[in-house]
Amino acid sequence: MYVGRDMTELSMLSIEQWTDKELAYFHHSMQQVTPYLNIEGVTIHREIIEEIEQRGGLKHDATWTNGTEIHPD
Repeated sequence: MYVGRDMTELSMLSIEQWTDKELAYFHHSMQQVTPYLNIEGVTIHREIIEEIEQRGGLKHDATWTNGTEIHPD
């Protein structure tokens, strides 16, 4: 389960200030409802995707306790 800032709080911040976990969670959520998004939702989703791409994706180095992908829970 996602525990973190909600979209209301995040919308008041620059998308560059979002964590990778927040980007992953809201990207996944918006991906699930894409057919129902209005133009504003599509714009926000596109900005999330662009930020993920600028950061080089949502993968990171694997450790003993974590895999290579960030899971939004």
